[in-house]
Amino acid sequence: MAEARSSFSSTVRLDRQDPYLRLLCVNIFVRNQDRSLQFYVEKLGLKVVIDENYETGGRWIAVAPPDGNVVLALITPERNSEEYKLIGRSRHVVLVTEDVLAKYEAWRKRGVRFHHPPQMTLWGGVLTSFEDLDGNAFSLVGRDDWVRELEAERRAAAEKLEAERRTAQELEIAKQVQARLFPQKLPQLKTLDYAGLCIQARDVGGDYYDFLTLGADRFGLIIGDTSGKGIGAALLMANLQANIRSQSAMALGHPQRFLRSVNQLFYENTTSAAYATLFLAEYDDRKRSFRYVNCGHYAPVLLRADDSLERLCSTSTVLGLFEEWTCDVEQRQLCAGDVLALYTDGVSEAFDDAGEEFGDRRLIKTLRQNRERTCEDIIGAIVEEVRRFSPGEQNDDITLIVAKCR
Repeated sequence: MAEARSSFSSTVRLDRQDPYLRLLCVNIFVRNQDRSLQFYVEKLGLKVVIDENYETGGRWIAVAPPDGNVVLALITPERNSEEYKLIGRSRHVVLVTEDVLAKYEAWRKRGVRFHHPPQMTLWGGVLTSFEDLDGNAFSLVGRDDWVRELEAERRAAAEKLEAERRTAQELEIAKQVQARLFPQKLPQLKTLDYAGLCIQARDVGGDYYDFLTLGADRFGLIIGDTSGKGIGAALLMANLQANIRSQSAMALGHPQRFLRSVNQLFYENTTSAAYATLFLAEYDDRKRSFRYVNCGHYAPVLLRADDSLERLCSTSTVLGLFEEWTCDVEQRQLCAGDVLALYTDGVSEAFDDAGEEFGDRRLIKTLRQNRERTCEDIIGAIVEEVRRFSPGEQNDDITLIVAKCR
């Protein structure tokens, strides 16, 4: 019966509401469930959707037409019960088909007892009626415009369901592809521990982080956020990542030229309204220092070992909006115990039920409270605090990089 249960649970939902509403079944009282089941399946061509025995309710059988939208429950009531008097009394079930005559001929040959051949009605349809083994009467009707309308609704519902299935499948593929765009391996450094994470609000999103091996003990940390949401933002993110990866050989020693080239490619290959914020840090593993460019991104937090705080503010405008673009490069020296946190607006702009934002203050407090932990644990603590503060639906991608100087 596992197959029957699966058929019943896969019914097409026409209303698409949550919670949905649909007609479950019509009760038909019969004397013998096995004999009636044989009639409905073998003679009418209905399918079994449920055949179960329950300790309190006895056996419950339900059959349905091929579309499965409504089922008939075949019930054998206890003798001397009020329901037992209803056996053979059903007169109100109406079945519709696109060809009444064809059904009439096919079912009559199988032994179905019809009251009369198909007849034209005053309302322009075709009608006949028949009885089951217990005398329960059913009407079988059809009318061209009815049938066309019902078939159109059924086809539209099926096409919508199929389109939703394809969209979900394509989104899942896009999600898997985008996941591969994030770093798959973490280069080992002597003087720096680091970790990154992106939790997307939708199946795919526009946040971006990356780790680049730049050679000669140089290492790149990148975090960015593209404009828009969903698929559009994900495509921009993929475009940006491809531009950065293809030009990264230029980054060593020439961060300004590198980012000018990235901006030019992003500008030429996207729409006029597309842009991205980006923070790039080029870390020297021998000197424990880094140069950085902040292209309109949220200012990363540099928490020093003595608990003082620095913000790494913008040194240029965003990427992709302007053909002519330049930037300034800043430099910082790290000491053992210094912690650098890079993040996107999904962290600082997460809001609670009152509309208050998580903000930088809570982020810095969480960073201070967890600074002795590993970088992965620090990221986990920040995400936990964000979700505790904003327990509702996630509205934006949450992306973080945390690096700590050994």
